[in-house]
Amino acid sequence: MIRLTKHVFPYSLGMLFLLLFSTLTSFTHRKNYQEALKINDKAPDFSLRGIDDKRYTLKDFEKSPILVVIFTCNHCPTAQAYEDRIINLTNKYQSQGVSVVAISPNDPSAVRLDELGYSEYSDSLEEMKLRAQDKKFNFPYLYDGEEQIVSKQYGAVATPHVFIFDNKRTLQYRGRFDDNENPKEVQHHNVISAIESLLAKKEVAVQETKTFGCSVKWAEKENTVQKADAAWAKEPVTLNPIQVTQIDSLIENKSDKLRLINVWATWCGPCVAEFSSFVTINRMYRNRPFELITISADDPKKPQLAVDFLKKKGAANQNFLFAGKSKYDLIEAIDENWPGALPYTLLVAPGGKILYSKQGEIDPVQMKKEILKHIGRYYF
Repeated sequence: MIRLTKHVFPYSLGMLFLLLFSTLTSFTHRKNYQEALKINDKAPDFSLRGIDDKRYTLKDFEKSPILVVIFTCNHCPTAQAYEDRIINLTNKYQSQGVSVVAISPNDPSAVRLDELGYSEYSDSLEEMKLRAQDKKFNFPYLYDGEEQIVSKQYGAVATPHVFIFDNKRTLQYRGRFDDNENPKEVQHHNVISAIESLLAKKEVAVQETKTFGCSVKWAEKENTVQKADAAWAKEPVTLNPIQVTQIDSLIENKSDKLRLINVWATWCGPCVAEFSSFVTINRMYRNRPFELITISADDPKKPQLAVDFLKKKGAANQNFLFAGKSKYDLIEAIDENWPGALPYTLLVAPGGKILYSKQGEIDPVQMKKEILKHIGRYYF
């Protein structure tokens, strides 16, 4: 009888499972890599829905001598940094028959909230429509987030990732758009050079480059979203009393963070209705120079109502309960221009300048845009 010792069988069942999972994952990645297009490969056909709700296939671009396929998305700061360049590229070359088509490869259910720290939108088709409208995209913007077959066939690995095909729809260039996110520091205009070469019936000098950007959010990453949600749900939620003098300090904002302050109450219907939006906003931007502070106008003698509500919402930010005797003192301390109705929201810059104020429910998208206006949407 053979005895298995630690030296012969050193792994626990858990370790064996991890090794098996790692091997299967590695095989899947290799399989996807092997399917990626190589130079001179034919463009795989597709049938994808666009932001205009029409379906597009390769045949829709058959009259174009050059087809530029760019895998990009809404939320990635690198992708956003190239949006204007893609618009300009389309404007410059469409009169010469060059077609540009953008494809979003991301499954929105695989995008964590804290991955949206540079964006007001995630990557759903409906949000793609909003981003395209904001930026006035002049090219088809297609959604592959549901099945992701096309993205894998082409070999997209990051956003943005560019593939350029000649009139026979054979691949002549794949890789980056250019060599720098900051347009002022670009030295090598790879995509423009490739297009110019093809228009001149010349071989593309540099046919392959690496590409830099956010990784494609494959469907299998959905478990990371679930883990993040579970982790946030376990974060401690606190509620501390606050006096007028402390509110004055909050408004002065001597921190280095953009400060979003929401005044609310459990008995205020609009406050309750919009509160989840603030939790979402906090999870999106809290890893940046930003913080959310809420101040409850509930009865300070009955704090448990507010505590229970905050815990239910997972509001793991700074939460205060006004402990003063007069609500009018609260109103004056928050903003002398506030008439007094709830909810009331302020966006305060470091140094105390009020950048935004709103009595009543906020528009979450507009609020995110206001936040990004001040903390920025790019790395550079």
